[in-house]
Amino acid sequence: MRFPIGNGSPVVVKIGSSSLTRPRAGIDPDAIHTIVGNVQQAWLIGHPAVLVTSGAIAAGLPVMGLTERPTDLPGLQVAASVGQSRLMAMYAEAFGSSGRQVGQVLLTRDVLARRDQYLHARAALERMLALGVVPVVNENDTVVVDELRFGDNDRLAAIVSHLVGAGMLILLTDTPGIFSGDPWMAEDAQLLSAVRHTDEVLDVLRVSSSRGVFGSGGVATKVAAARMAAWSGIPTVIASASEPDVVSRAIAGDDVGTWVDPHESGLSARKLWIAFGTPPEGRVGVDEGAAAALRDAGKSLLPVGVTAVDGTFPRGAAVEVTLGQELIAKGLVSMSSEEITRYRGQHSSIAGGEVVHRDDLVVLK
Repeated sequence: MRFPIGNGSPVVVKIGSSSLTRPRAGIDPDAIHTIVGNVQQAWLIGHPAVLVTSGAIAAGLPVMGLTERPTDLPGLQVAASVGQSRLMAMYAEAFGSSGRQVGQVLLTRDVLARRDQYLHARAALERMLALGVVPVVNENDTVVVDELRFGDNDRLAAIVSHLVGAGMLILLTDTPGIFSGDPWMAEDAQLLSAVRHTDEVLDVLRVSSSRGVFGSGGVATKVAAARMAAWSGIPTVIASASEPDVVSRAIAGDDVGTWVDPHESGLSARKLWIAFGTPPEGRVGVDEGAAAALRDAGKSLLPVGVTAVDGTFPRGAAVEVTLGQELIAKGLVSMSSEEITRYRGQHSSIAGGEVVHRDDLVVLK
């Protein structure tokens, strides 16, 4: 499955807080220099690299005199605010020692949810790479309204990967890769060297991790991120941040970490934005016939096939399309939730059109 990525292709490297911090001591300077060295290697071998980094909260705790991560949202936001500038200063100093400039990029879900802002973000990142500047990307934790959950930056890194047309997504963590089970609990757990993004083992790991079976290892978000990248036609390598020359070896196609094989053909930029750039505002349940028409025939979603509507949303909103509990597609609706509820099960001639046009629909299953 593995292959080296093409010459000049950008790469996106994400590193998590667990790989950057020391217990009760904030950010580890040695870890900063290690990841900076890896990213710099990518640039030197001809692959412009974006660094998606966690660690702002961890960087802020020692400055605030705290030894434990706050449990309340305002406390987390303050720690992120204090720590983000210090984290960037560490990166700027480390990259600067080799003559490389960095630029801070803070993104939020609402930025990526708006098509115009999405395009502006893409243009800014592409210009930074063209100028030889390393974009250092993080979620804007100071202003987010959702809880700051470990692993969110995995998904952010996948979105950034298709923003810049990356040749590879590299998720660096504190384990050698993805295992077939919890290596701390199951003696027969094995490192998965290579998997396809559709493999059932990833479904098992995603569900088990999200239920806490594997603890807080972030397996679920890494599986989700790898699959998001796969739909962009981008391979993902999940590997240990402490592995020597891990980024350059991953780029070369060496057997390091876990390789997640991408989809054979990537979606268009617009459909990638529909699938992953904008959060869903509701769900539309469909019957077997409608699901088959979407999956197998590339049809639009018609009112006659709708069985349920969950949520309140306007025309143009992004929604998930489900068959029972199974997510099969995501799209932009041509009707509001009220209209879909009113016309569900009826012929499109009565309803006045389709629920989701096929040009605004991405089949994910």
